[in-house]
Amino acid sequence: MNSKTIAYGILRAIALIVGILGLLWFLYKIQSVLVYIAFAAVISLMGRPLVSFLKRKLKFNNTLAVMFTLCITIGLFLSIFTLFVPIVVEQGQLIGEIDVNSIGDDLDRLNQEISDYFNIKKLSLLEVIRKTDLMQFFDLKAVPNAINSFLSGFGAVLIGVFSVLFISFFLLKDSLLLENSMLVFAKKEDENKFMRAFTKIKDLLSRYFVGLLLQVLILFVLYTILLLIFGVHNAIAVALIAAILNLIPYVGPLFGGVLVLILATTSNLGYDFSSVILPKLSYILIGYLIIQLIDNFINQPLIFGTSVKSHPLEIFLAILIFGLLFGIGGLIVAVPFYTAIKVIAKEFLSEYKIVKTLTKDL
Repeated sequence: MNSKTIAYGILRAIALIVGILGLLWFLYKIQSVLVYIAFAAVISLMGRPLVSFLKRKLKFNNTLAVMFTLCITIGLFLSIFTLFVPIVVEQGQLIGEIDVNSIGDDLDRLNQEISDYFNIKKLSLLEVIRKTDLMQFFDLKAVPNAINSFLSGFGAVLIGVFSVLFISFFLLKDSLLLENSMLVFAKKEDENKFMRAFTKIKDLLSRYFVGLLLQVLILFVLYTILLLIFGVHNAIAVALIAAILNLIPYVGPLFGGVLVLILATTSNLGYDFSSVILPKLSYILIGYLIIQLIDNFINQPLIFGTSVKSHPLEIFLAILIFGLLFGIGGLIVAVPFYTAIKVIAKEFLSEYKIVKTLTKDL
């Protein structure tokens, strides 16, 4: 091997590295666009069954079916938005008007009742907070300002929403648009495999996201009934937050349960702990656990088993690995990514025994 060949190889390697770094830099700069495309892809996957139903059963033309589906999507998000914004603004104003000293007596009395009931040493949490520098960094008056700043960026949010809906329209209108766009990365001889894999992924993920939507709806109804029975303030909004948190596997239900119990406690602040607050919290916790059991043993097996065709143990390990690698975001995207990896492996690596075993039901 002469020096000219070595120099050429070095230059090619350098050019390849520079090209990869340039691509990563470009993707970093357009990350917001990639997020828009990802959200649009999810909406299109969730909307596909409705578009197909409208075209097949109600004889809608393609464009009208897509527009009707997007109108339903917009209506759903507007309903959620109109539910949350007034509550957030109201709570922000209330927080800004809170006098820490005035609620200190109530909290101190509750603290004393808890200590007496469980026969434990009283914890003076307010004194601990006052003695630290924490209050210097937590200005209650700044909460409404933060909310106003958030709402002032509403224009940027509108741009994002419009972009997502615009992209979703064309992804729904032309079901092969995304596949044809991705074919530029496939070799000519692999195009058929690529198309089969992409079609299978779309079908599985479409059913998966529709299943998740149904799961959130069922949990929302059950949580709402539970919280309304026990008179928790803003029960509908709290139930929706808890249901959405449930989309984060394993961790989400825990956060949702803590949130429900905290808000249930604050809803009854001022009442006797042993005769009112503790029994009510116990009933709410029992109801919440029952709902979680229904979700774990009925909802999730139906969603994971029939939609992505994966064993619950596979799903658990995939979620665990993605969570360790990518944190909370990894927990959320674990199932879709694992499903896509399985389908691609079946098309391109089917000669391996482990791939055959894992993908035998696909």
